Amino acid sequence: MPFIKTKDDTEIFYKDWGNPNGLVVTFSHGWPLNSDNFENQMFFLANHGYRCIAHDRRGHGRSGQPWNGNDMDTYADDLAVLFEHLDLKNVTMVGHSTGGGEVARYLARYGAGRVSKAVLISAVTPVMVQKESNPDGLPIEVFDGFRAAMEKDRAQFFLDVPTGPFFGFNRPGAKASQGLIQSWWEQGMMCGFKGAYDCIKAFSETDFTEDLKNLDLPVLILHGGDDQIVPIGASAHAAVKLLKNTTFKEYPGGAHALPNTETDKVNQDLLSFIES
Repeated sequence: MPFIKTKDDTEIFYKDWGNPNGLVVTFSHGWPLNSDNFENQMFFLANHGYRCIAHDRRGHGRSGQPWNGNDMDTYADDLAVLFEHLDLKNVTMVGHSTGGGEVARYLARYGAGRVSKAVLISAVTPVMVQKESNPDGLPIEVFDGFRAAMEKDRAQFFLDVPTGPFFGFNRPGAKASQGLIQSWWEQGMMCGFKGAYDCIKAFSETDFTEDLKNLDLPVLILHGGDDQIVPIGASAHAAVKLLKNTTFKEYPGGAHALPNTETDKVNQDLLSFIES
């Protein structure tokens, strides 16, 4: 299986699918998942002639589980090593949830020299936690609760999240998929405890406001109107106001897990944006 080594010798697993000479699309996954969560999108776009690359973030999936470096700056640095190793150019970057923050931070730290477009799906940008400058954010107690639940019984917590708010299966009339629940749980349990724990701070407290303000490239934002994990008001609606060149599409009633619950729509929206 393909791995790269980062500056602190952490091994990062990645997938490289599709046409090796095709236009490149990269995928950055959400917490506490891994690149498997984007397989539907990768399979779809690879079958349309694109080269699709996705990595498991440090601490997640098949990548190494270092004690340190579980923060957005280091996530972006790791991604830069992958871009340089594969010499990727003219890339469309796609990020879901925490991965959206990773995309924004990569572009802020390394610029758009290798990147032509970006897609933020249910992204944590510009900032999740409530503070004076972000009164519509979620109280820090929400994320403290995540950490406490992990320490008490991570396996049960990682069953409760997909059974409930992540896919919207807790909504009246929702038809739950046990396959999606089990896949989420399995991916979550593959994540190292320290990496998963630290990443809660990374995705909830990192402020991407200046990152977004400085982006000039075309950005597509996809967000569910009923996202219970990253509510649309303080995220997508706020991000649209900061970006210079953005297309925003709300999925009415959509949950956080758009790549899984609105697969066909997301695939078509990605393809249309890449080809535009």
